[in-house]
Amino acid sequence: MPLVKNHGRQYDIVVLGATGYTGKLTAEYISMHLATDLKWAVSGRNESKLKAVVEECRELNPDRLPPAIEVVNLNDADLSVLAKKTCIIVTTIGPYSLYGEHAYKACAEAGTHYVDVTGEAAWVHKMIKTYEATAKQTGAILIPQAGIESAPADLITWTMAKAIRTDLGSQTRDVVVSLHKINSAPSGGTLATALSIWDVFSLQEIKEASSPYAQSPIPRNNEPTRPRSSIFQMIFGVRTIPNLGLQTTSVTNSTDVAVVERTWGLLSSTPSRKDEFYGPNFVWVEHMKARNWLHGIFIHWLLIVGGILLVSVAPLRSFLKKRVYQPGEGAKREDTAKDELEYRGIAYPDSEKAAGKAAFCRMWYHGGMYFLTGMLLAEIAATILEDDIELDGGSYTPACLGQGLVDRLDKSGFRTDVKIIDA
Repeated sequence: MPLVKNHGRQYDIVVLGATGYTGKLTAEYISMHLATDLKWAVSGRNESKLKAVVEECRELNPDRLPPAIEVVNLNDADLSVLAKKTCIIVTTIGPYSLYGEHAYKACAEAGTHYVDVTGEAAWVHKMIKTYEATAKQTGAILIPQAGIESAPADLITWTMAKAIRTDLGSQTRDVVVSLHKINSAPSGGTLATALSIWDVFSLQEIKEASSPYAQSPIPRNNEPTRPRSSIFQMIFGVRTIPNLGLQTTSVTNSTDVAVVERTWGLLSSTPSRKDEFYGPNFVWVEHMKARNWLHGIFIHWLLIVGGILLVSVAPLRSFLKKRVYQPGEGAKREDTAKDELEYRGIAYPDSEKAAGKAAFCRMWYHGGMYFLTGMLLAEIAATILEDDIELDGGSYTPACLGQGLVDRLDKSGFRTDVKIIDA
C-alpha cells in the first residue's frame, strides 16, 4: 500500500459536511477502502450527528482508526483553524455559491489541498479568479467539481487523448462524450444547488463563466472553440453520432465543458503535464443518449423551458425548494443497488497520418450515483496524499491527476475501457 506523504499536520483528510447525504457516503467509503492507518476526521456543525457518523464508520470497519470529530461553524475563523490542522479538506457542503467560499479560501491561504463536488461553474469561475494567486503562493492544490460533475467527463476525455497520443502518435481534435446511461435520483443537495444558483449569480455572470475556455489559464484563439449545430439540431436537439447513436442535449454539458476546457489549458501551461496537451485544435462537446427521437426532443425542450422558468420566475424556485429532497436527504442505499451510470466517448486524432482512426472509450459504474461521488472524492484525496503528482499550488481538475487516479477508480469499480477503432 502506498505511503502517505509526510505533511506534519494532525490529519491526512477531513471530510467537511460529513452528516449530509454525500458527506456521509464519502466517510463510509474512506472507512471501507482507504489506508487503515489514515489519520482523518469528520467535521460539521452538529456534534451528535457527527458521533453517529463515527459509530457507523466504526461498525463498517472495526479494524481501522475511527475518524476524530471536528465541530465547526461555516465562517472564516473556524475553517481557517480547521484547514491548518489537515493536509486535505474534502467538502460536500452545498450549495457552494451560498456556503462554499469559506472552505475554499481557508485552504488556499493555509496551503491545504481541497476537493469538492460542486457543479456550479459560475462559483468555480469566481473562486479561481479570487484565490488562484494565493494557492500558487501557498502550494494548495484545489480541485473543485470532482464529483459526477465533472470528473467522469474530464477523465474519459483525458483517457481517449492519451490513447490517441500513445497509439496513433497524434494530438486530439474533435471529442464527443455521451452520458449514455443514468438512472439515479438527485439528492437534496443537488436539487438545492440547481434551484439556488440563480438567486446568487446574475444571468450575465453565468453567461461569462460559461463562455468558451473561460476557465482555461491560457486563451484559446483559433476557431472553432466549440462544435457548431445546424438549425435543425438547435430546434430539436437530436443528432446521430457514429459509434454513439442517437443523442440529445445533456443537462451536464454546460458544467462539464468548463472543466474539460480548463484541463486543456492546464495541460499546456503546467510544466509536468505539457506532454499530455490535447492540441491546439481540440473541440469538445457532451450529449446524452436518447431512447428515440421523441424522447430526445422532449429532453431538449424540457431543459430549455425549465431553464427559462428557473431563471425568470423566482416564486417557482421557492415553490420547488419546498417540495423536493432537502439538503442532506437522498435515496436509501437499498433503493440504488440496481442503479447504473455509463459514459461513452469518441475522439479523433488531429493528424492526416492517423485519418480513419478514432479512440472509443467506456466508463461505467454499477451502483448509486452518490456512492460513486463518495468514491471519486476519496480516491482523488488519496491520489494527492500518496502519489507523486508533480503539481505546484493552484486550481486544477481531476484529469490533472492522470493515470494514477484512473487506475484507482478502475480498481474500485468505476471501470474504464478504451480502444482504437476504425472511424
